[in-house]
Amino acid sequence: MNFKSLMLGAAAAAAATGAQAADLPVAPEPVDYVRVCDAYGSRFYYIPGTETCLRVGGRVRVQYVANNFADDGDWGDRSEDGYDFYARGYLYLDSRTNTEFGLLRTFTEIYGTNTNGGESFSLGKAYVQWGGFTFGHATSFFDYFTGQAFIGVVGRNWSDTTVNLAAYTAAFGNGFSATLSIEDGTSRENGDYAGSKFPDVVANLRVDQGWGNAQVMGAIHNVRPEDASVDGSVGWAIGGGVTIDLPMLSSGSNIAFQATYVDGALAYIGADSDYSDYAADGDTSTGFSIGGGVYHQATSTIGLALDGSYMDLELGDETDVTRYAIDGSVQWAPVSGLALGVDVGYASTEVDDADQDEILAGFRVQRTF
Repeated sequence: MNFKSLMLGAAAAAAATGAQAADLPVAPEPVDYVRVCDAYGSRFYYIPGTETCLRVGGRVRVQYVANNFADDGDWGDRSEDGYDFYARGYLYLDSRTNTEFGLLRTFTEIYGTNTNGGESFSLGKAYVQWGGFTFGHATSFFDYFTGQAFIGVVGRNWSDTTVNLAAYTAAFGNGFSATLSIEDGTSRENGDYAGSKFPDVVANLRVDQGWGNAQVMGAIHNVRPEDASVDGSVGWAIGGGVTIDLPMLSSGSNIAFQATYVDGALAYIGADSDYSDYAADGDTSTGFSIGGGVYHQATSTIGLALDGSYMDLELGDETDVTRYAIDGSVQWAPVSGLALGVDVGYASTEVDDADQDEILAGFRVQRTF
């Protein structure tokens, strides 16, 4: 065999080997598929490559409200709009991970609103929960009953506030729990305040049972007038409420009651910010509110709601304020996630001998997904 034959044979062998190698299957790159996470309810999915479950949701709300058309209301004031048209879009992100110390959860709510052509964007909620702790921007742990009506076109007097807080909740079993919360008191300041020096302290005791739920709550609030010649003081609030399910009417029906008393902490009963927590002589303002409502799931698609409140204030300068409000709605849910409803409300405010009435009506279309 000469050198030329040897080289031709080697080339032929290399070509055959290359052809066989090209025919071999190539292992695909691993792919992380999105998996359903059923540990926390429906619509949660594992974030690929992690053990964290995420639920992405949202809401679009469109609303048309006829503003106060009572005597001396917005319709009789040339400078005020007689209606509000608005559209709002929400984004919800809910992540959850099991850890050796308990559930680690984060929740974020962001929404943008256009009202009569004016746009705004807001952070609804943003908090971290872990092992009984809650840190971030969340609903105050003082708040309990916040209404039954679909829209609530008139304001009712109770606390419904989202604040920055740090809280710990202890669960005792059988539906009993207690929470101690340190909350930003600047969002609870009625009147002209100096700089805040310590936050509000809020506590509640709650029970959730098959019949419904109940809560008692209290708060301490620093009253610190802007005028240094006026003495500051410690304001406080105490309240309680109960919600009772009414399965004899239908599933989802319930009735709720709440009562709250405040001294130097008027925001805890939803008093208008024009009413100050203190008078010129430093005396604190006091007041109480009683609220409640009923919701009836009349059919599988129609819900009826009625709620209201009564508030009585004695301001530090001996001004008396009374206000009552009532609001009712009819809500229709023709398909899952879609709700349409109408709402009418009336309120009357009396400051000493002066009365002011409010009558409003609204229509809402809301899609939640």
